[in-house]
Amino acid sequence: MTIDKKVLAYIVVGMLTAILSCSKSPCEGGKDNLIVETVLTADEQSRLTPAQVIQSLREGNVRFCANDLTARDHSKQIREAARSQFPKAVIVSCLDSRIPVEDIFDKGIGDIFVARVAGNVINEDILGSLEYGCAVAGAKVVVVLGHENCGAIKAGIDNVRTGNITSLVVKIRRAVDQAAAAEINPAPKSKDFIHAVCLANVQISLTDIHDNSPILKTLEEQGKISIVGALYDINTGQVKFLDRDQ
Repeated sequence: MTIDKKVLAYIVVGMLTAILSCSKSPCEGGKDNLIVETVLTADEQSRLTPAQVIQSLREGNVRFCANDLTARDHSKQIREAARSQFPKAVIVSCLDSRIPVEDIFDKGIGDIFVARVAGNVINEDILGSLEYGCAVAGAKVVVVLGHENCGAIKAGIDNVRTGNITSLVVKIRRAVDQAAAAEINPAPKSKDFIHAVCLANVQISLTDIHDNSPILKTLEEQGKISIVGALYDINTGQVKFLDRDQ
């Protein structure tokens, strides 16, 4: 069977179009977004305010929830970041594997520091890391990021005592006691109670930072940094930034 040349041309064009469409980065979301090749510079970092950084994190989370992440050339960013780093924020996150911190804020290489520990609790090593990130490396915001349905929180509610988990649970028990005292449904397995403990745990971590790091407290009082709490919903991907008294 002989195929008409025009028909053959249409077939070839169609195949090429399909190939090019499939090769497009999924991060582009079908749009003509520019691919980010650079990393944050010292000048860009210095000009950022804490409020601008928080807004950047909010906007990044909106893109994450919309499945519209920024397209990035990681190979070029790796080479750029190898020279130096000037992150805009430090995130203290739980160890939970369901929280890809950079992704949920749509941040790339060199954008943020991430300190991870089960239950997003604060200890001396975490404090030292936060102080390095802000006082030495120039980050403008500290975010304590808790999350719903946290396994470490559940271990705290169950008062698990085994190995080194014990010292972790001791810290989390403060939030358990605080939530119970607030007369929120104290049934240990209730969704409302677990949520209340997650919130209380973030606020306690914020208090621990202020009480145990004069460096960070002073930087915040001077308006050079902001220290805030947030809660991630593992069901929706949304991050809610919290008021200090929430």
